[in-house]
Amino acid sequence: MEVIDTPMTQIAATTETQTTVGALIAQLLAHWGVSHVFGVISIHNMPILDPLGEQGAIRYISARGEAGALNMADAHARVTGNLGVAFTSTGTAAGNAAGAMVEALTAGSPVMHITGQVELEHLDLNRAYIHEAPAQMQMLGAVSKAAFRITSPDQVVETMLAAAEAALSAPTGPVSIEIPVDVQAAPMPMPAALPNLSPKRPATDAGKIAALAEMLAAARKPVILLGGGARGAEVEATALADLGIPIVTSTNGRGVVEETHPLSLGAFNCTKEVQALYDEADLMIVAGSRLRGNETWIYKLRLPARVAVIDVDATSDGRSYANDLFIHGDVKATFAGLLEALGDKRYDAAWGETFTAARGVMHAGMRKSLGAYDRLVDEIQARIPADAAWVRDVTISNSMWGNRFLRVGSTRAGVHAVGGGIGQGLPMAIGAAFGAPGGAYALSGDGGLTLCLGELATLAEEDPDVTLVLMNDKGYGVIRNIQDVEYGGRRHYSNIRVPDFAMVAASIGLRHEKVSDIADVGAALDRARATRGAAIVEIDMLAIGAYPQAFAGPPRKD
Repeated sequence: MEVIDTPMTQIAATTETQTTVGALIAQLLAHWGVSHVFGVISIHNMPILDPLGEQGAIRYISARGEAGALNMADAHARVTGNLGVAFTSTGTAAGNAAGAMVEALTAGSPVMHITGQVELEHLDLNRAYIHEAPAQMQMLGAVSKAAFRITSPDQVVETMLAAAEAALSAPTGPVSIEIPVDVQAAPMPMPAALPNLSPKRPATDAGKIAALAEMLAAARKPVILLGGGARGAEVEATALADLGIPIVTSTNGRGVVEETHPLSLGAFNCTKEVQALYDEADLMIVAGSRLRGNETWIYKLRLPARVAVIDVDATSDGRSYANDLFIHGDVKATFAGLLEALGDKRYDAAWGETFTAARGVMHAGMRKSLGAYDRLVDEIQARIPADAAWVRDVTISNSMWGNRFLRVGSTRAGVHAVGGGIGQGLPMAIGAAFGAPGGAYALSGDGGLTLCLGELATLAEEDPDVTLVLMNDKGYGVIRNIQDVEYGGRRHYSNIRVPDFAMVAASIGLRHEKVSDIADVGAALDRARATRGAAIVEIDMLAIGAYPQAFAGPPRKD
């Protein structure tokens, strides 16, 4: 991580018009196309938030906690592809945001976290001044792609520009900017012009593209694995699939090739069928995927005999698996070069049919493992708009089917806690709904929702178009399953008390309906979506029953 203290540079101004640092920051964000920001107001960020409100160009969403605000900004960035911006206070408040920043860092989300800091005269003196965190910059650097500090009005434009471009440049990731409260309020001349953003992407080596094209042309049974880094290459990836090259995706790469494509397995991985396919394949192209442990049997999934990797992150070379060729560059440009080199080549239809057959077997097995809940999947699938986000918290239902079985409508429609942290689904749904034209469907468990309970008030107040499907089994269901398998059924600390969500919803004016018979779920979802805005459909899992196949943590190879 990089910690940056930008040197002072004088802003050229051709007018005597005055502004303040805070007002200029608000104008810069609007100039860069930011439509929504998220945060918790404080004495240490009011010099920015007051002019933000007065200008009225950006909608501010009042989160109930800093972690929630950063989760909202993270999801908003994922579905829009633009900056996701969140404001916090300094010290403890900035610390509260750290966990959500780790999630954004793990997911590679272009988030801009703007936090206050104590007045300049008290900065870095470790006097236990109120709201002071003496090592805040080090903390921010640890959870950010880069951390910046502004200590003078002369630094504002240059530092904001550097931070925004760092967040949006490949590989994307979150950045933090801390600004002492007196600097935020300081007067300054209005710049003659506001700068535009120019995010950077690495150039792609034409020679390496040619080498990969030779490998692909010689392969008889190739497969492409698409990760989140393949976003933007939808046309090219689909064209390669149309040549007869089967597609597998990571959870983050879902939708790059439509999951209805006959040669797409989607995010099905870590199954005996997938292992058999990889053993038969003679080349895998890994495009923009980190090959995460929970999607590779903790790196024990055998990849095909030859592996080529394309990634904008140079550190991906050999990080999780060895490869025969590494291309540090852009997936879209690389795929375009491959298509040009392959020309009218087509791959044996029998190879694609092998994948199609395997998909049918895995889908049938998935339905069997869901029991009555397969109807829930079908009812949501029939109703979720193509332009809506599908947002999931870490819960049994997501791990079993939410991450791979319910199809997403586009490459930016899928949002989940990549780092595996519980309790981030609801705030992510709020942020996503303000970026996705069709709003959001969200999936959460009762344990996760209890962790971010305060953000239900944000949901009720801001009323985004969110349908929250709450899977309630009265406790930490996945932990109980792990305890049953690995700890002799001793369920210490997993049977927590959870609120009566109907009463909570009623107390804040939030629509809520409980479903105790799976046959009623479709009608309940229809009622939730009959009126735009927020609603909860609670699934009483104790009444409906458990899944036939218990989920007890990420899959491990036998």
